Amino acid sequence: AFFASKLEHESKHCNEKGFHRPGSSAFDRVYTANQNCGHAYPTFLAVLWCAGLLCSQAPAAFAGLMYLFVRQKYFVGYLGERSQSTPGYLFGKRIILFLFLMSVAGILNYYLIFFFGSDFEIHIKTITSAISPLLLIP
Repeated sequence: AFFASKLEHESKHCNEKGFHRPGSSAFDRVYTANQNCGHAYPTFLAVLWCAGLLCSQAPAAFAGLMYLFVRQKYFVGYLGERSQSTPGYLFGKRIILFLFLMSVAGILNYYLIFFFGSDFEIHIKTITSAISPLLLIP
């Protein structure tokens, strides 16, 4: 909602009619940042859902909240200079990787239970709970 409101705000401040406004660099930056966030959102939802369902809900929820804050930082950084958005982008990639690895660990645990009868769910939950606060380190 914040991204859409910023896009609408910049759109209203442009004097030209039509959707494409080549003369407004502020509008272009807001529009591009909004598109980038929109394109990354389905991937985020997929890995968040898989990590929470297959591995552990609490670390996945924490990583999901962190990702939303990071995307906010990316968006606001993109409104300035594009180099300001790089830390938010890299931080977001690290969180997506963490959620992906949680999903893979959950899938591997399922197959270990299915084929060998050994369950490592408690160990995986302990490890992900211990690692998730490390996501706060920039």
